[in-house]
Amino acid sequence: MRFADRPEAGRRLGARLEALRGPDVVVLGLPRGGVPVAAEVADALDAPLDVCLVRKLGVPYQPELAMGAIGEDGVRVLNADVLRGTGVRDDELARVEERERRVLAERAERYRGECPSVPLTGRTAVVVDDGVATGSTARVACRVARARGAARIVLAVPVAPRDVARRLGGDADDVVCLETPWDFAAVGQFYDDFTQTEDAEVTACLRRARRRRPNPGPSGHDAERDVTVPTGAAREVTVPAGAVRLGGSLTVPEGATGVIAFAHGSGSSRHSPRNRHVAEGLHRAGLGTLLFDLLTDAEARDRDNVFDIPLLAARLLAATHWLRAEPATSGLALGYFGASTGAAAALWAAPEGHPAAVVSRGGRPDLAGPRLPEVTAPTLLIVGGADPLVLDLNRDARSRLRCENRLETVPGATHLFEEPGTLERVTELARDWFTDHLAPAHV
Repeated sequence: MRFADRPEAGRRLGARLEALRGPDVVVLGLPRGGVPVAAEVADALDAPLDVCLVRKLGVPYQPELAMGAIGEDGVRVLNADVLRGTGVRDDELARVEERERRVLAERAERYRGECPSVPLTGRTAVVVDDGVATGSTARVACRVARARGAARIVLAVPVAPRDVARRLGGDADDVVCLETPWDFAAVGQFYDDFTQTEDAEVTACLRRARRRRPNPGPSGHDAERDVTVPTGAAREVTVPAGAVRLGGSLTVPEGATGVIAFAHGSGSSRHSPRNRHVAEGLHRAGLGTLLFDLLTDAEARDRDNVFDIPLLAARLLAATHWLRAEPATSGLALGYFGASTGAAAALWAAPEGHPAAVVSRGGRPDLAGPRLPEVTAPTLLIVGGADPLVLDLNRDARSRLRCENRLETVPGATHLFEEPGTLERVTELARDWFTDHLAPAHV
């Protein structure tokens, strides 16, 4: 059996897996090549789609030789034979793992942006790749899914060696493979088109899946909507930024003492429910908010723009100038609230925008590295206690800040502050920081 391309292989695989269709199924694609296959499987099963991220741990002086692999949630698989044979020391292994975990975090942010991962607790995780060769990546992916609480794991691939079930049966509850040829040498030999999958295709598959079906939890609730977002008297506005116009939502409570411009994170928009949740808390404290899109729809389709911090900062500065000219906010002190890459944009813009204060939620201040020493606005960095990589990045960035600053860790919170009570704590910290540092503007 040969496959025309990955989508065609996914459609065939989806048909084989039809019996799994049900409300508790989640499909996990292995980037990059596994995601186009997984997208078709998710369509066939009417299931949510997510990525399962893993990284090989290469021997320091022979990186193509894997001494293990890592995945999200701290999962690590080591090859004891390779470690013994190469004599890799613990400190060398630790350095490689630290580097690869940073890449893992960046990939998660690139692919998912502000969208949360799909909950797996108590559910059936269908782990999909475009094929299996050695099985090391698939093994780690299954263990990642198990660590995230999946009750049952099905590894599903179009093609693999004949002993795939024996090799991986200890990590997957079921192994489904369309073809296990005797002459297997490499996955690509069974595809007419095995062109490398690019990041843009991965993110496009995930966006289509989210549009087709929001990410429901086991009870059928939309995971992104689990955050309760009170509504307020918002006014839709247009923010000019050079040749483009950016949509926004401006809320100014009666008697407002300041206004906060929100810079959202990668893959998100002014409709981010988490930023809206924080904004509502600021409204109750008498602060206005501007939530606006940093990119046009066309620009957002190019993932490079999402990580173009100078571009995002320029858009935030355009919003700053607009707020200072807007009659409803012209006399108010101004603050910046940034999430993820939006926090880097806020810190990049701060030396020129002169906000009265900056707050970062789960931010990437390291991406504003060259500008950090120039920031004069009092800056609060809020990081989840269960987000160790981003916590390290914030600690390092804080050491380069010369302004008044503080790092607050929210215990038990992961990168998106999905855990009960954690987003409320972010709101309290941001509210207190802004009300302590914002005074009537004299600009």
